[in-house]
Amino acid sequence: MRPVFARSRFETKILLLAIGVGAPGGFLGLWFLWAGDYSTRVVWSLSALVVGSWMWLAWTLRDTVIRPVQTLSNMLSALAEGDYTIRARSVGEDDVFGLAVAELNSLSEVLRTQRYSKVEAEALLRSVMDEIDVAIFAFDDGGLLQLVNRAGGKFLLRNVEDILGKTAAQLELEECLVGNTPRIVDMSSNTNPGEWELRRSVFRLDGLPHSLVVLSDLSRILRGQERETWKRIIRVLSHEINNSLAPIKSIAETLQGRVSSGQLAEETLVSLEKGLSVIQGRADSLNVFMASYAKLAKLPAPTFSTVSISELVGEVVGLETRLNVKNLGGPDLTIRADGAQLGQLLVNCVKNAVEAASETEGEVEIGWGEENGDIELWVRDTGPGFSDTKNLFVPFYSTKPKGSGIGLVLCRQIAEGHDGSLDLENRSDGPGCIVRLRLPKD
Repeated sequence: MRPVFARSRFETKILLLAIGVGAPGGFLGLWFLWAGDYSTRVVWSLSALVVGSWMWLAWTLRDTVIRPVQTLSNMLSALAEGDYTIRARSVGEDDVFGLAVAELNSLSEVLRTQRYSKVEAEALLRSVMDEIDVAIFAFDDGGLLQLVNRAGGKFLLRNVEDILGKTAAQLELEECLVGNTPRIVDMSSNTNPGEWELRRSVFRLDGLPHSLVVLSDLSRILRGQERETWKRIIRVLSHEINNSLAPIKSIAETLQGRVSSGQLAEETLVSLEKGLSVIQGRADSLNVFMASYAKLAKLPAPTFSTVSISELVGEVVGLETRLNVKNLGGPDLTIRADGAQLGQLLVNCVKNAVEAASETEGEVEIGWGEENGDIELWVRDTGPGFSDTKNLFVPFYSTKPKGSGIGLVLCRQIAEGHDGSLDLENRSDGPGCIVRLRLPKD
């Protein structure tokens, strides 16, 4: 069993040691008093003075030792709680306590600087993550989502605050946590279907393993490359065909003039005139045909300004006279966009919807709203719908007998030029199709 002295508090030990240090002198003084030839009153008075001074000096020595230790303890407690603003005051650094205080103040300053640096680094990291156009997810060892950037929220079409703490299974991302990477995954069952490049790595946070999942949209990259390829093809075709059309048209006009001069036989004149008319007409049609495709290669970059969604939709609806398009309206929203390009996009979508609805004597509706922090405009009809929606955004492909296959491609290019997206699908609630235009709100 440990001695009572060893089990005492530190303050009690110091007090007992201080009393013990003064004990020899105190007892000696009392012995001389009681052994001397003094009156009882003097002996008791001097004895009380000796004992009182002895106890006062012992208590003072205790406080002298304990108070600096308490100061250091308070500073260490503040540092443990993350408060790095407290500083201890010392008379100087020429004693042990002053040196300890100086070192502790220096440690507090270092920790304060490191914490601010960590906070600034984390803020920079989050800003960089939010600006990166790839979806980033961080799952802990239990499969719970602990970190996600803005692109990840858009990938799931949900607010970031609503998905933190969810499991990978709840977010339909469980396949991203298994298998080898990098690899291409098909997210057909997800809210953002298409081909995505999956990369996964492991990092530690607070000593615990976490999985970092990065998803890159390959379909958008491939569409951009495909669009650039089509642009180059169209430029070459336009150049070569225009070079051929110009002399053909010129020769046709020259021969037409000779025919009109009346120097040829009647039968020959009729035959030549008919043939030349066909040549000139086809040359003009081919010229118009190539001019429509040249729009795809010559679409300028958007010029951004503040655009009111309600005014833009109202203007587009007012242009359609073949069918009464129902404007269902939406909240009062504005967006930074190219009003002319967005107007052309909506005009094309409404035009296609009206033509489809006219086949079934159906109706067309247009409206807008906010969806997961983005603005969504939609146009829906009750027409026959599409038998194949996979090739709708492929240049030269058209479901119309006289279509050029350029309208929807141009619309998607305009949407992606505004960092948005354009999707078209058959309606699930009945006949017809619906076009959704999503644009970032900020």
